[in-house]
This record gives sequence, structure tokens and C-alpha cells, in this order.
Amino acid sequence: MHDLDRALAEIDAIRTQLARGTQFRGYGPTTFATTGVLALLAAVGQALWLKDPADAIGAYLGLWVAVAVLSIALISFETSIRSRRVHSGLAEEMIHAAIEQFVPAGLAGALLTIVLWRFAPASLWMLPGLWQIVFSLGLFASCRFLPRPMFAVGLWYLTAGLACLAFANGDRAFSPWAMGVPYGIGQLLVAAVLQQSFRRSDGQD
Repeated sequence: MHDLDRALAEIDAIRTQLARGTQFRGYGPTTFATTGVLALLAAVGQALWLKDPADAIGAYLGLWVAVAVLSIALISFETSIRSRRVHSGLAEEMIHAAIEQFVPAGLAGALLTIVLWRFAPASLWMLPGLWQIVFSLGLFASCRFLPRPMFAVGLWYLTAGLACLAFANGDRAFSPWAMGVPYGIGQLLVAAVLQQSFRRSDGQD
């Protein structure tokens, strides 16, 4: 029985190693494009109905946290279905590997939001830039099993986040376009990179 357990553990380790060394194709371009459009629509909605977000931080955070949660839900739902279709027997390991790469960045972004909201409200203007920088770190961490051009998308988010911190400080940081443009363009770039990569892979097959 001990030998059987060891053999099963070794097989599990091999499967996990294979998953970590295989390009992940569970992310769908259409869903990422949808989240980009969602970010742009949220920016338009903020511009129309939240004229002074600096004086309504709760509403501002509620809007963008809701956008983030909805985007995560859409991506997670499609990733689960697509991975089982594309990666079949390795789907669970591939999904776990993808989660391991991005969860630390997502958790850091959530904790930053809570800490600034609770203990440093005067510094909340930094959140848009910090969110984008944290997102870029998640992309960089995931680059090793995503298409190579995804590194450029990470650079986009990093540059946008640093630009927000440098130039959109104070009340200007809460401009709808400080979030809508970086995430709208960034998610559309992710979709374009995935679509191009899948076309190239299918062409080679």
C-alpha cells in the first residue's frame, strides 16, 4: 500500500510538472475583450453619474470593485469550461497553476485597498495606480506559461500605473479615465495576444 501511495504521489507530481511547463490555453480572448469593454463602460458610467468621486469614495470603490468581481467571475467561468475542453486530462493541474500565478497579486491588491481605506484614507488617491501595478505583477508572474507578447501587456499596465501615480495624483486620480483607459486597453491587448497566439498554434497544427 505504501508503494502504491508513493507511485500515485509521483504520478501527481509529474502531472503537475507537465502542467507548469505547458502553455496555458484556458483563457478565452472573447471574455478578456468583454472585460475591457466593461471597464470602458464603467468609466463612462462614472463620468455621467459620479461627478465628484473624491467626495464619494465609497461609491467609487464600490463601482470598480464590482467591475473587478464581475470580470473575475466571467474569466473564471470561461476558463474552467475552456480548460477542460482544451487541456482535457491536465485541466485541473493547468487551472491550479494559473491560479497560483495570479492569486498573490490579486490578494495583494485587495489587501492594499482594505488597508488604505481603513488606515490611510488620505492615500486612497494612489489606488488606481497601485491596482494597475499589482495587475502587471500578476501578468509578469504568469508570463512563463502564457504567450510571450503578454510581457508587453504587463509593461503596459506597469507604465500606466506609474503614470497614474506620477501625474494623476490627488483628486485627479479618481478620474474615470485613470481606470477605464488602462484597463480597457489592457484587457483588449490581452485578448489580442491570446487570439493571435491561438491562430498561430492552430496554423502550425
